Amino acid sequence: MSNANVRAPELKLEVVTIPVSDIDRAKSFYTGLGWRLDADISGDNFRVIQVTPPGSPASVIFGQGNTVAPYFIVSDIVATQAELAARGVEVGEVYHFDATGARRSGPEPTRRSYASWASFKDPDGNPWQIQEVTNRLPGRVEAGDTTFTSSRELAAALRRAAAAHGEHEKRNGGVHDVNWPDWYAEHIVREQAGQELPL
Repeated sequence: MSNANVRAPELKLEVVTIPVSDIDRAKSFYTGLGWRLDADISGDNFRVIQVTPPGSPASVIFGQGNTVAPYFIVSDIVATQAELAARGVEVGEVYHFDATGARRSGPEPTRRSYASWASFKDPDGNPWQIQEVTNRLPGRVEAGDTTFTSSRELAAALRRAAAAHGEHEKRNGGVHDVNWPDWYAEHIVREQAGQELPL
């Protein structure tokens, strides 16, 4: 099958996993390098540390009981899954986890960021995860780092801003907002930085 006319999916490398022999020593080492500590999550026989080098769009995970495959983030997981499948990749179904933690088919119903997943393997069996992210968690983006790597990604952000702006105008009596460009810009910047969105 020819892939010449099939759009290449936009996959942003988000996380790589590394082995460490001492979690606290590794955490101290990497944060001592000035890497941002994004997460230190513990559970029963489980601990995951996520750190991000300054200026890097990708993070590093290490810990105990950590089986997280390296993963990509995408702005539309359903479209990405379809694009990968069209290129002949055996990509799994899109899925999410419900309130009880049970895995369910399809994207998370509200399309909440960080909540929808899919996975695939390369010909050597190396696993990759894909996660839908449109709104970063607070502190996961450096101040002033609002960037888009493609027109498609920017268009998706504009669509989300347009929908939110429509609700903003409804709350204000349906009056046309002449300052809509400023509102859109504020919405897009805050969304990328994981900050509270404007009303």
